[in-house]
Formats: sequence, structure tokens, C-alpha cells
Amino acid sequence: MAPVALSPNDFANMVNAITSAFGDPSRREMYLLVHASSDGLSASEVAEATGLHSNVARHHLDKLVSGGYIEVSQRATGSAGRPAKNYRSTGTNLELEFNLGHDDILVTLLGKALSRLPLEEATDLAEEVGMEFGRKMAEAMGEHLDPQRSFRSALHVVADALSAHGFAAHAERDGDKLRIVAEHCPFGDVVINHPVICAVDRGMVRGMLGTLYGDTEVALASSIAAGDSNCVTSIQAS
Repeated sequence: MAPVALSPNDFANMVNAITSAFGDPSRREMYLLVHASSDGLSASEVAEATGLHSNVARHHLDKLVSGGYIEVSQRATGSAGRPAKNYRSTGTNLELEFNLGHDDILVTLLGKALSRLPLEEATDLAEEVGMEFGRKMAEAMGEHLDPQRSFRSALHVVADALSAHGFAAHAERDGDKLRIVAEHCPFGDVVINHPVICAVDRGMVRGMLGTLYGDTEVALASSIAAGDSNCVTSIQAS
């Protein structure tokens, strides 16, 4: 297979995704442990093997899940109570695959199609598609509405998932509010000509947070399409 030529932004985004997932040595060890187990492992089993607290192990494992490097399912426990999560490798080979996040032709087609609709209708459509995709992303990670999960914790999961899909995102505090800052747009130059596509990002955040935490108010504070240095999504729990 011929090597894929990367733009500087794509290269930087790829490095950011790798560092986020594997920059911690404990996380690398866990990835190898899960990969070596054909039936998968629970967080408690990984914790015992690494000598870490199960909550710490679960945090690292969920980081790997949000990046798409391992997958999670519910393991039947045979007793009453919430089923344990079972973490397993997404493939048989020890390899890393990277999705650059978009197909130029399809994104260009999407932009042109949206431009033929009234702005309000196009924006609603783009956000609806983003929300559906965001919900599926959260469900694929085995994440569901949890009354015990904090808003801040859910936001970090969303930022990690966005980074894995090409956004180079991180969550941060902005005064008494929280926000997600994305330093790269995987839709490329198409979004400059068709900024309505930014509504897809907003919808993805709403969809993921709705599945992870509950209803939230999401607003785009700045965007690369508008000439800003990055995209900032302000979020407030409803």
C-alpha cells in the first residue's frame, strides 16, 4: 500500500491523538494486556495485573476506548447489579490505524448540497446529522447516561473522542463555564466556503453529551471557518 501524504495539520493531529492515547506508560501496558487477551479483561483484572486502583485502570481503559484502540462491552456477572465492562482489542494484529476524518469529495458534496438549502434549514440538518453520529460514537464506546458521572468527566470523554476523529480537541475551564477547544478541523478547506458544516461539530458534542451526561446547551463561540485560530464550543449543563 502506498504511503498516505499528510498535510502539516493532519500530521500534528495524528501525533496529538497518539500522545493522548499512549503517552502514559501505564496506558501502553494496559493496551498490550488487553490485546493479549482473546476474551478481553475487566477493569479489575487490568488493575490487578498492573498494580493500580481499579478506578485508575478504568480511566486509562476508557481513554483507549474513546480513541478507538480497544472496544468495550457488558460482561454478564451472574449476580444482581450492574454488569462489568469487558475491554478487548479491536483487531488481531498489534497495529495502529488512523482515520484522517474526512473524504474530500463527500465533504465537498455535502457543502454544496447544504448551500442550496435555506440557511436555517441547512444548519438544523447539519446539527441533526452530527447529533445522530455523536450518539452512535458514545454508544460504540459502551457509554450511556450515568447519574454518577460528572459534567466535567463527560466533557473530557467527548474531547478525547473528537481528537480520535481528527479535531485535536481538549476540554478546559473558562471562568465558571466549561468549553471544548478544537485546534484542527477534519473537514478541511471545505468548511471555509460552507461554514454551515460547523453545525455538524456542535451536533456531535450535543449527541455525545446527551448520551454520556444529559441535556446540555451547546454554542459555538469561535470557529476556524470564521477566521479564528481554533474552534471553541461553550457548553453548559441544562
